[in-house]
Amino acid sequence: MEIFLQTIGALNDETRIKLLRFIDQHGPVCVCELEVAFGMIQSRISRHLKILKDAGFLRVERQGRWAYYAIRSPLDKFRKNVLKEISYLEIELPEFSKGCANG
Repeated sequence: MEIFLQTIGALNDETRIKLLRFIDQHGPVCVCELEVAFGMIQSRISRHLKILKDAGFLRVERQGRWAYYAIRSPLDKFRKNVLKEISYLEIELPEFSKGCANG
């Protein structure tokens, strides 16, 4: 029950829904790429990503000082269905620019 509630709680934020959709479309993406795309500071993006990772949606891979986030694989049926439903939402996503401005 606790895992289910944690998963549902992670989805109760518009930014996290947009991040999931963005990463699903473009991933794996670096935190710095998300900072640029979403116009948010690193600490705020990282907080959202941690919540999504803890809820079982994301995996992280570190390469040097950079962290790259992607949709976890394999996903259980529930999370797959959540991502499918999110894909149907009319969401305006920011532009994606590959690579980090400072490295």
